[in-house]
Amino acid sequence: MALNTIETRQVFQTELDKQMMEGLTSSFMDANAGQVIYNGGSEVKIPKMSLTGLKDYSRGDGYPSGSITLEYETRIMKMDRGVSFQIDAMEVDESNFVVTAGTVLGEFQRTKVIPEVDAYRYSTVAELAKGNAVIAAVTEANVYKLLIKDISAVQDRVGESTPLICCMSGTAKGFLNASTEFNKNIEVTEFKRGEITTKVRVVNGVPILTVPSDRMYHKYIFKPGNLENPAESGFEKAEGAELTDWIIMPVAAAIAVCKQDKGKIIDPDTNQKADAWFIGYRKYHDVWVKDSQIKAILPHYGKQPAWEIRNQED
Repeated sequence: MALNTIETRQVFQTELDKQMMEGLTSSFMDANAGQVIYNGGSEVKIPKMSLTGLKDYSRGDGYPSGSITLEYETRIMKMDRGVSFQIDAMEVDESNFVVTAGTVLGEFQRTKVIPEVDAYRYSTVAELAKGNAVIAAVTEANVYKLLIKDISAVQDRVGESTPLICCMSGTAKGFLNASTEFNKNIEVTEFKRGEITTKVRVVNGVPILTVPSDRMYHKYIFKPGNLENPAESGFEKAEGAELTDWIIMPVAAAIAVCKQDKGKIIDPDTNQKADAWFIGYRKYHDVWVKDSQIKAILPHYGKQPAWEIRNQED
């Protein structure tokens, strides 16, 4: 029996959500969203706690009083992206609609959405921590030494007990894989991204997560595709953008919220514009770093980035 539109939408949503978490290299950031308050709309509230430090204990009066302050910082989600597709009714009937629409949406999300969300997150986190950036050209001969140095610098700031992650471009990982020092010290651990657990190499106790290089530039243009430029779509690195070799940060530093809109599916009989199935896709998302965590993030570049390069939508 053919699925009705509501059931089809539910199937789409489940599979798309699963694919999104499996495909995003940055999905570990989504796990940190449990601490935020989100009630819909564009605002997200992130908790900020401050405590007083130690004071002298009094043998007469006992414990000196301290104070706890818990506030919520309001952040605004900026990335509101969407697209629609139409599948002509003559090409699709109810018995094969799920397969056809599922293939289109699955391929779209895999090749267009996932790379864009990753690119936005890494470039945003790197820009927030640009004051901590290290500039040193990476080669096969020095990559291991530079990586150890950067990891040690972050561990010195946050302590060795704080779990860290190194998100490394595929280009830099190629140098690392060819490094004699790296291959002399083989250590593997399991790293969890959402519901996916993978085995990754470790340097100085820090998992190395490989990210496709085209998602690791320091600036991107996210094309609006508005009425003035309807043919524009997707994203691309900004002119003069520099490759981020790696970003070292606490696993819990970046907080990502990704609001997947429930797919809008309109059948040909209801669609007033065309004798076609209408499929609407919308992705509403952003990533933030608490002010207290910015100092713990270290991006590494081979060349000083020109931070004045602006996003097309800025």
